[in-house]
Amino acid sequence: MRRRGFLAGLGGAVAVRGAKPPVILLRSGWQTINIGDIAHTPGVLAVIERNMPAAQVILWPAGIDRGVEPMLKRRFPKLRVAQGGLLEDGSPETPELREAFREATVMIHGSAASMSSQAQVSAWRKASRKPYGFFGVGFTFQGEAAGAPLSAGLKANAEAAAFLFTREKASLANLQKAGIRGPRTGFAPDGTFSMDIVDEERAGTFLRETRLGAGPFICLVPRLRYTPYHKIRKVEWTADEIRRREAANETHAETDHSKLREVAIAWVRKTGGKVLLCPEMLYQLEIIDPLLFDPLPQDVKAHVVRRKTYWLPDEASSVYKRAAAVVSCECHSPILAAVQGTPCIYVHQPEDGIKGRMWADLGLGDWFFEIEQTSGTALAARVLEMHSRERAARDKVRGAVKLARRLQDDAMQYVRSAVERVG
Repeated sequence: MRRRGFLAGLGGAVAVRGAKPPVILLRSGWQTINIGDIAHTPGVLAVIERNMPAAQVILWPAGIDRGVEPMLKRRFPKLRVAQGGLLEDGSPETPELREAFREATVMIHGSAASMSSQAQVSAWRKASRKPYGFFGVGFTFQGEAAGAPLSAGLKANAEAAAFLFTREKASLANLQKAGIRGPRTGFAPDGTFSMDIVDEERAGTFLRETRLGAGPFICLVPRLRYTPYHKIRKVEWTADEIRRREAANETHAETDHSKLREVAIAWVRKTGGKVLLCPEMLYQLEIIDPLLFDPLPQDVKAHVVRRKTYWLPDEASSVYKRAAAVVSCECHSPILAAVQGTPCIYVHQPEDGIKGRMWADLGLGDWFFEIEQTSGTALAARVLEMHSRERAARDKVRGAVKLARRLQDDAMQYVRSAVERVG
């Protein structure tokens, strides 16, 4: 659907000035066992709010439990939620979702590892001729990490979209290589760069109870090469695939996390500060002790705090805000830290896909390390350098977030300008 079709699709809702504001159906909220997947949603909601403050947003979540809905409603009190799956014929199964389909003038597939909600996009296409698009998504040919591989159905949905904005330039280049034509394309960094919800009360309590607030501290976030989803929920992996993933995790777990331990040791012994070991995903609570804490020297352990319970991105953001640095094998904790003005390092594992390339796209390439091409010594040196040049490091990260949000706004302005021109 090209620009003219997009405008025509929106025209019924905004044909004259003063007409009813547009209604946006946002497909997001991928899972609640990962604070990064949670953070996509409030991030994209904030981008919509900045650019189309009058719009009514209806969230169609894949998952919104574990206290996520109250967190969202606290920041976005007018947010509506339409729960529900799809029937065998691809139609919405619940009354509220059917109403959302009727009422919405445009559907946005929120920021994610890929254009993952293909069934839901197809349902929208089948239900109406109204426009839709993708905002801040990854795109690869074979699929990677949580990404969906290119298929005939995915390509058809991509080509019929009104807009398709990717979260890193590598995905944008992949779109061009795939020969996808039709949608307006561009670079809109991960929605998490606009996630601005904090929980000062919970974070304050945690910092007081652990005495982290008494001095400078850094945060370290672990990650296995493959998330053990087969231990969390039903998956369609073969026994051989499960064995392959578990073998890769076992092969690399000690080597990978020994590099994070070197950071902890150097930080404690050179600054006298503390270290917080904390999760981005729920399963990581189980690997903090064996892979990070237990092997540390006794003199270092006395300065290390372990997060014992899972948290939401609002509390994590408030804690990261007070940290001297965040060093993570996951992608989104560093982004949450960056939003709070905290220097951050993403230690990338090859199994985690191309999303880390957004760091170089935003001018943070020297804070991005490939885990198999770096050492714990190099990571520790960079953290200590950040600490010694704190003002410059914080200015740098604020500049990157400012750029990310400008790019996000440029992309969202496409939708806004389309609405306004019809009026």
